[in-house]
Amino acid sequence: MRVPIRLTVVLFLVAMLLGCSKLTMENYSKIRMGIEYGEVVKILGKADNCSDALFIKNCVWGNEQKNITVNFAGDKAIIFTSKNIK
Repeated sequence: MRVPIRLTVVLFLVAMLLGCSKLTMENYSKIRMGIEYGEVVKILGKADNCSDALFIKNCVWGNEQKNITVNFAGDKAIIFTSKNIK
């Protein structure tokens, strides 16, 4: 059975996107206290979810199973955690 070239290309691109996750321990180790929001975005890409409460911005990259969460005060990281990051 011969696989059409178009399907091969699509499968390759999907595999590349899944394999290029920025949720790695290497990237997590680049986050430090006081780093600005824009610098975190350069490292991890656009956040999947952000919320604001009492002048604290909470942003999550990833999902419930695997994520990096960073809290910002005045655009500076104050608390950051990870879940299932390798």
